Amino acid sequence: MLKRVPVDSLTVGMYIHELGGAWLDHPFWRTSFKIENPDVLRRILDSGVREAWIDTTRGLDVAGGISQEQSDAEVEQELVRSASEPSPVEHVPMEEEVARAGKTLAKSCEALADLFQQVRMGRALQDGSILPVVDDIAASVMRNAGVLTALARMRRQDNYTFMHSISVCALMVAVGNQLGFSGDQAREAGLAGLLHDIGKILIDAELLNKKGPLTDEEFAALRRHPQIGHDILATRRAAGDVVLDVCLHHHERIDGSGYPGKLAGEKIGLHARLAAVCDVYDATTSNRPYKDVWPPAHALRKMTEWSSNHFDQRLFHAFVRTVGIYPIGTLVRLKSDRLAVVVDQSEGSLLTPRVKVFFSIAANHRVSPKVLDLSRADAADEIVSHEDPDAWGIDDINFLWSGIDG
Repeated sequence: MLKRVPVDSLTVGMYIHELGGAWLDHPFWRTSFKIENPDVLRRILDSGVREAWIDTTRGLDVAGGISQEQSDAEVEQELVRSASEPSPVEHVPMEEEVARAGKTLAKSCEALADLFQQVRMGRALQDGSILPVVDDIAASVMRNAGVLTALARMRRQDNYTFMHSISVCALMVAVGNQLGFSGDQAREAGLAGLLHDIGKILIDAELLNKKGPLTDEEFAALRRHPQIGHDILATRRAAGDVVLDVCLHHHERIDGSGYPGKLAGEKIGLHARLAAVCDVYDATTSNRPYKDVWPPAHALRKMTEWSSNHFDQRLFHAFVRTVGIYPIGTLVRLKSDRLAVVVDQSEGSLLTPRVKVFFSIAANHRVSPKVLDLSRADAADEIVSHEDPDAWGIDDINFLWSGIDG
C-alpha cells in the first residue's frame, strides 16, 4: 500500500516509493529505496523535502498519512479549481502552428548554442543580441501556447540545455500572457527564462549527465549553477534586474526549502516564482540520462501534489490554465474504451480538449485516426484517465499528435 506521509515521520526500515518533489530538488536520484541506516534518513531530512510516499508492503508502516486514492482525489479537485477560472488567451489551431513552431525551435536552438559558446570563450554578452530569439518564441506562443513546448519535448538529449531554456522561455511568456503581462513584461519574462540556466555552461558536463547517484559534494557543485549564472550576467552587465533575479533564484521554493537563499513567500521575486514552476515542469517532462521522462499530464498532477509547499498558488493556477489539464501530447483513455492523444486545447474547457482517436481497446488494435473536439455536444465521449504511452507500448505518440518524426 502506498501512503503519503510527512518526512519527519520517516524511520529506518521504511521503504521510500517516491520523494515529494522533482529530482532537481534533492540528491536522491533513485526512484525508490529502503531507508537502511540513520545517515540516509538524515540526508532526507536535510534535503528540504517535506513529504514522501512510502510502500508499506516493502517496509515499515506509520500511523496517519494520506492514501493514494485520497491524494489523487485532492489533486484532481485542485486541477479542476484551477481550470474553473477564465482563460482569455485565444490561439490558432495546432495544425496551423506546428510547422512554424518547428522552424522557430530550430532557429532559436542554433542562436542559443552560439550565444552560450561565446560565453564559454569569455566574450562579451549583450542581451540585445538574443532578444530577436525571444520575440520569435513569443510570436509562436501568442499563436498557440502549447505547440512549441510540446515540440521541444521531442528534442534529443545532446540539445537538452538549449531546448530546456527555450521551453522555459516559451512557458514564461505564455503564463505571462495569461496573467495579463504587457508586451515588454512578457518579453522580459521570456529573456529571463532563456538565460535562467546559463550557469550550467561552466558546470562539468560529466556531472550534468551523470547516470548514477550524486555524492553530497557533486550535488553541492550542481547547486552552484544559479550563482555561477548570476555572476556571468552581472559581471558582464549583460542583463537587467529581473533576468539576474530569475537566474539566481529559480530554484527557490515558496516554503523556504529551495536554494541558494532559502527564500520564502514573496521574498522570492515574482518572475523567479514563475520560473520555478516552468523550470520544474519542463525538467520533469524531458528525457535525461539519469531520469525517465514523465508524461505531461502526470507531471502536472505531481506538481499539483507538491504545489502548496513548492509554488506560488496564483502562478501555478495560471500555469495550469496555460498548458491545460491534459497538455498537448497527452495520451488519454476515453469513455468509449478508445485511446487518443491530445492535439490541442478546445475553446470550451480545459477538461474537454481536441484529441486524435487512434486505438480501440476492445478490439486491441489501431483504428483510422480521427480528430474529436470533446467540447462539442455531438462528440458523445469524454476523458476518463490519462495514460502512460510506455505502458501501452506506444512509441510514436509525438508523431501521432504532430505528424513529425522525432
